[in-house]
Amino acid sequence: MTKSNHNPYTLGLDQNPANFTPLSPLSFISRAADVFPERTAVIHAGVRRNWRETFQRCRKLASALVKQGIGKGDTVAVMAPNLPEVFEAHFGVPVTGAVLNALNIRLDAEAIAFILQHGEAKVVITDREFSEVIQRAVRMMAHKPLVIDIDDPSYEGGELIGEMDYEAFIAQGDDDFPWVLPENEWDAITLNYTSGTTGDPKGVVYHHRGAYLNAMSNALSWDMGHHPVYLWTLPMFIAMVGVSPGRLRPQWA
Repeated sequence: MTKSNHNPYTLGLDQNPANFTPLSPLSFISRAADVFPERTAVIHAGVRRNWRETFQRCRKLASALVKQGIGKGDTVAVMAPNLPEVFEAHFGVPVTGAVLNALNIRLDAEAIAFILQHGEAKVVITDREFSEVIQRAVRMMAHKPLVIDIDDPSYEGGELIGEMDYEAFIAQGDDDFPWVLPENEWDAITLNYTSGTTGDPKGVVYHHRGAYLNAMSNALSWDMGHHPVYLWTLPMFIAMVGVSPGRLRPQWA
């Protein structure tokens, strides 16, 4: 007797929007903007924005990047301290399908150039504070990325070195850019690098599912409640290499 390959328990259970939603942090900000549009999302120096405004800026950033040809599998790097623009990039970059590479602001030009080349960055968003090191790094690169300046009013010094500043760049974007989750929750969301203390920096790829689960774990473990106010002190470029494999993919060799 030949055993049938038919399995009644899988009949009609193909993935579709009614029974499956990819896990991604991209869902957090769209929900926050929908449920809590007027509540404060970001406070930095003289900047104060609610979730509706922040979500709109993320969509405009995504739209502006797509108009520059950025899409799935591309890398967008950012060199800046913990600024609202970096927060927006953590949502606006991956919703295009691209991968965010937040650079370690303490690295020298040689290490930055290696990372940008190794990660094949198409765009670099840089704060004026780091104009000198980014200029030097870009000069070392065979393929020059598009450079966008963050003109942070709270910093004095540096210079604008890019094709345009961040505000002018996102002004090109559309307010109604479609906010869609990745088709595959294992798609890459960020690329972070080690400091390279024993050689060249090593790339670590985070995926949407892992970033989502990590965020949920933190919210539960820290008992963050209904609407917490969080003082962000850890640099956003930190790559946590020694964490659960459920959160990471292997290093880029």
